[in-house]
Amino acid sequence: MINNDVLRSLRYSMDLADGHVVSLCQLADPAFSVTTDEVKGWLHREDEPGHLPCPDAALAHFLDGLIIHLRGRDESQPLRPVETRLDNNLILKKLRVAFQLRDVDLMEIFAAAGFRASKSEVGALFRQPGHANYRRCLDQMLRNFLKGLSLRLRR
Repeated sequence: MINNDVLRSLRYSMDLADGHVVSLCQLADPAFSVTTDEVKGWLHREDEPGHLPCPDAALAHFLDGLIIHLRGRDESQPLRPVETRLDNNLILKKLRVAFQLRDVDLMEIFAAAGFRASKSEVGALFRQPGHANYRRCLDQMLRNFLKGLSLRLRR
């Protein structure tokens, strides 16, 4: 899925201002440089003037900052390096950690979006890529998850 769509959906779901998106990105790594103008460009649609593609590093910093913001930082552990390459499974995993979602919660979120997923299907999304039961999270599945998450957060 396109990083801009993920960022746009999460920003809407959580009702975040552009400045808050910047602060979440820097929460994961204060040395990471991002401006509100860049965030505005990332949030524009592809056909709008001023659109900028959101790089994996920026979305990864935002998601890691979201985890720290919602769950707190474990001071006993060193800072984890931010991933440079994201895929749908990793985005889903980071959102699961940030919102402290269990399998039942994930199934409810999918169901709220009209997408049925069994417990075994959900569990397969979080397995290692080499595992026999690993399942790739396709764009449609992530899109439905974000839609269901939005419904859950905007109640």
